[in-house]
Amino acid sequence: MTPNTETNDSLFARAQRVIPGGVNSPVRAFRAVGGTPRFVQRAQGACFWDAEGRRYIDYIGSWGPMILGHGHPAVLAAVQAAAQEGFSFGAPTEREIELAEAILELVPSMDMVRLVSSGTEAAMSGIRLARGATGRNKIIKFEGCYHGHADALLVKAGSGLATFGNPTSAGVPPEVVQHTIVLEYNNIEMLEQAFAVHSRDLACLVIEPIAGNMNFVRASLPFMQRCRELCTQHGALLVFDEVMTGCRVALGSAQSVYARALPGFEPDMTILGKVIGGGMPLAAFGARRAVMQQLAPLGPVYQAGTLSGNPVATACGLATLREIRKPGFFEALSARTRSLVDGLTDAAKAAGVPFSADCEGGMFGFFLLPELPQNYARVMQSDSARFNRLFHGMLERGVYLAPALYEAGFVSAAHTDADIAATVDAAREVFRSL
Repeated sequence: MTPNTETNDSLFARAQRVIPGGVNSPVRAFRAVGGTPRFVQRAQGACFWDAEGRRYIDYIGSWGPMILGHGHPAVLAAVQAAAQEGFSFGAPTEREIELAEAILELVPSMDMVRLVSSGTEAAMSGIRLARGATGRNKIIKFEGCYHGHADALLVKAGSGLATFGNPTSAGVPPEVVQHTIVLEYNNIEMLEQAFAVHSRDLACLVIEPIAGNMNFVRASLPFMQRCRELCTQHGALLVFDEVMTGCRVALGSAQSVYARALPGFEPDMTILGKVIGGGMPLAAFGARRAVMQQLAPLGPVYQAGTLSGNPVATACGLATLREIRKPGFFEALSARTRSLVDGLTDAAKAAGVPFSADCEGGMFGFFLLPELPQNYARVMQSDSARFNRLFHGMLERGVYLAPALYEAGFVSAAHTDADIAATVDAAREVFRSL
């Protein structure tokens, strides 16, 4: 790659003249933490280098997909071979079948799966399918859970259980979200009341089993069990949004983690993305055969996509899934993530900084709170000013964390013990200054 003569500041100034906010996804703009975004020039393994040649240990991993690290040889070879065969056909390929078969083997709650290009598209299409399959209109979602930027999901809670949501984005008419009910995460009483009021009209309950967009918050076992029971009782579909957690927190995704504690547990529909595409634009949604057969061309629920099942993206996803299925992969990844979380916790404790953290597989999160929060309201009480100082202190020491208080982090198989140790050493210095 040709050396870049521009700085992060000059690139950001250029970007702001031609791209709204200078970025193509809002969190990249550093608005929450202040300062200038780092413009990435290249990445390899567990690290990337910015426009000024500075190296960072990367804990966002493209927001989750890079579970193997950047530039994994097997994935790179698969993508290069696929690209030579053609970028896009608009017609079926065998590789689409192979990827679908691999996904269904890993996530057996689904009989069939439809490939799409983004998590937003998968969630939007999955909810349309749930409505079409049940003949109902209303959906339940939870505050702090993010399911993409489809209009019906850009909504916050109303004033009570009998009211519906209000848009949280300009450009979304109130009538578009009138069927979206937003509840507090991990609140069983509120959940039961919502089903009592709306059960006959509920098409689905959509939830992140481990919410990664309020950092890292698990659905409790009693709460998840009650979600399952109420959906079964009232004929609503339980939809797991595993765009972030799918094949990331465990080989079988978060639903396999819950099934270990709740034997027989499974969702009715699963939304996947990120890891199954290995860094390429690819996502999916799937369910049992009777539900999926409601999709066009078999059924009345329409969904389509020019680039769905893209041959280069499917090659990238297949190569990634082959690697993470190797014996011992998740055991090693989990141990590495746990060592990072434990190291950060010890460093904060030694400095007397309120801190709590959690992890599963290769996903982690932390809060500047003395205990792990269980819902969005408590997450919002984390010390944002102190987090911003922590973020920039780590950045100055070559560690790239999510530039927002409410985003989970990701460890890859490429992170070494030395990377973890360097990160903890940097945190120890920064915590002492907070």
